[in-house]
Amino acid sequence: MAEASRWHLGGTPKHKLRYREDVEIRTTLQELLLYSIFLINLCILTFGMVNPHMYYLNKVMSSLFLDTSVAGEERTNFKSIRSITDFWKFMEGPLLDGLYWDSWYNNENLYDLKKSSRIYYENILLGLPRVRQLKVRNGTCKVHAFFRSLMDECYDKYTSKNEDMADFGLKQHTEWKYSSPHTNSPWHWGFFGVYRDGGYIFTLSKSKSETLNKFINLRMNSWITRGTRVIFIDFSVYNANVNLFCIIRLVAEFPATGGILTSWQFYSVKLLRYVSFYDYFIASCEIIFCIFIIVFTIQEIKKLKEFKFAYFKSIWNWLELLLLVLCFLTVFFSLYSNMKIYRMLGQLLRNTEKYSDFYFLAHWHIYYNNIIAITIFFAWIKIFKFISFNKTMSQLSSTLSRCIKDIIGFAIMFFIIFFAYAQLGFLVFGSQVDDFSTFQNAIFTQFRIVLGDFNFAGIQQANRILGPIYFITFIFFVFFVLLNMFLAIINDTYSEVKADYSIGRRPDFQLGKMIKKSYNNALEKLKLKKPGTDEDKKHMENKDLAEKARREGFDEKEIQSAEQMKKWKERLEKKYYSTEIQEDYQTVTQQEFRDGTTSKYKMKLLSA
Repeated sequence: MAEASRWHLGGTPKHKLRYREDVEIRTTLQELLLYSIFLINLCILTFGMVNPHMYYLNKVMSSLFLDTSVAGEERTNFKSIRSITDFWKFMEGPLLDGLYWDSWYNNENLYDLKKSSRIYYENILLGLPRVRQLKVRNGTCKVHAFFRSLMDECYDKYTSKNEDMADFGLKQHTEWKYSSPHTNSPWHWGFFGVYRDGGYIFTLSKSKSETLNKFINLRMNSWITRGTRVIFIDFSVYNANVNLFCIIRLVAEFPATGGILTSWQFYSVKLLRYVSFYDYFIASCEIIFCIFIIVFTIQEIKKLKEFKFAYFKSIWNWLELLLLVLCFLTVFFSLYSNMKIYRMLGQLLRNTEKYSDFYFLAHWHIYYNNIIAITIFFAWIKIFKFISFNKTMSQLSSTLSRCIKDIIGFAIMFFIIFFAYAQLGFLVFGSQVDDFSTFQNAIFTQFRIVLGDFNFAGIQQANRILGPIYFITFIFFVFFVLLNMFLAIINDTYSEVKADYSIGRRPDFQLGKMIKKSYNNALEKLKLKKPGTDEDKKHMENKDLAEKARREGFDEKEIQSAEQMKKWKERLEKKYYSTEIQEDYQTVTQQEFRDGTTSKYKMKLLSA
């Protein structure tokens, strides 16, 4: 039973009544300040890893090797390769011209070409470029009996089981002999398969003319066969001006259907992390980050020991654990990538006559970058834990928490209809429209349709009857009906929360009040604001007590009666105050106050 006397009788001193609450608020405030420092440090750390020159280096390299056309054929570049003939034209033309920069624009030699080439005169080619292909064996698929008289060879799609490991062609050099893959090399995820390391490999020469002769020899001796499924072109460059490595991989996949599909990867990474003074400042932030991880881990262990299984009932505790796991993964990936870099970088740079496999180092560096990006995302999400000090954000949190069950029920109904349309689109348009070529593409295409990005002409051309029916019904049921139901759920819940807040049924924003109070006190001490009068403070206290009464279930008439009674009490205390009166105050419950059974209190007060 709530005790009305605690807020309108005022018998117990305020500093004793609110001691525990003040301690909790101060603890929360300290936790917020500590976490703010952690978040600022994490932001400095993450943004210190990113260099604005990364984008421009990728753009320069991609335009050179992807957009440069074959001489005399403006439409033939790496992106537009569709046949083996186009592939060899690219290898003997734009690729050679992009890799070998023999002289300055006025034919003046600026450096020793025997050491290395310098792409765009600024980017040192590390080691020698490498070209490798993976093949599949003949007979990995079966030809139907009706067509065996016409075709007795069958090459299936690439898998590790179907891979051809036998020597072929001239059988003289490494490009005609199979090389086993390295155990620690990452696999490549392409459009038509997942490809491992190894295969039929050859490295280019430092001489442009020798490399050209090599390409001509391979082309004349049919290095690319019907069993070829993918060709990789790998090389790396380093720009000392901005301390960035650019690891480049050009991929040409040969699907079992015929033709060629090209893709590419350009990774600009900062493998040498500690060079300038700013880099060492980032290193100090990394040390502070590790200290914060230790502090937060100790705090969570203490909470776990104190609350035991009740600890896992709070979603914020789960977020704390997830954030700690991500932080430890970040430290692990950072240490591992740095160890690998300093261990392998010297060896790779010394072997200038071989291919330098920086792709492995870039692969781990990208993993580290992805992990720390996810970490800072959840670190910002944790800010919602402290939103109780703001009314607007508290309304948002209350709205989401109240309507979560309705949203889950709606989501089940939504995705049943959504996946039904996705399967319909995949089966009807999958063979003719690229957006529906796979079930995954169909799902993402439907999300784009909801956002207004769609290709109605392609759907209609694929099927003149089912295409318009699919499109119109999907827009009607998903866009007009289901999405508006979703908005109605949130809107109704927000209206309820706002109504509750208007009548006082809302959380007590004590943290925000303490921040505001500390801010005002600081301004008063700095003489930037006039100190508040006792009347102002008393008015604020009465307002706070009234809000607390509303939360405890009192109606407006009871609150007004209590405020009037408090005024009478203050007048009596002012005229007949003694310490004995305060000791004789009796606790009056909410029910007694409503029933009007407060005679004992009145008699003792008047007798005093």
